[in-house]
Amino acid sequence: MATSTKTAARAVDQDDLVFKALAAADRRQILDLLRLSPKTTGEISSKLPHLDRTTVMQHLGVLEKARLVISRKQGRCRWNYLDVSPIQRIHVRWIEAYAVPSTSFLSKLQTDLESSPQEVPG
Repeated sequence: MATSTKTAARAVDQDDLVFKALAAADRRQILDLLRLSPKTTGEISSKLPHLDRTTVMQHLGVLEKARLVISRKQGRCRWNYLDVSPIQRIHVRWIEAYAVPSTSFLSKLQTDLESSPQEVPG
């Protein structure tokens, strides 16, 4: 298998992990918490009282595997940091690519409407 094919396959696999990670509401909530600032696992657990610490750690594991969270151990604390680069890659690949035709269509529609003669109801 060529190097570019292997790289493309790895990117697809990584995208699958990101979509899987984003599929769960609790994981999205964890990402929202980390968007504001890095947090310890204990701080995240305290913000999600409906989850026990073990479940929070499992969610963080899924987010780490998808490379959405980077964790660093500092003494007895585990600090969790948001990494937005996988989300940006998804945005460029899936959202931006599909939005361009729609925005082009809307721009053309606006131009057509503005250039056509206005009928005044009589």
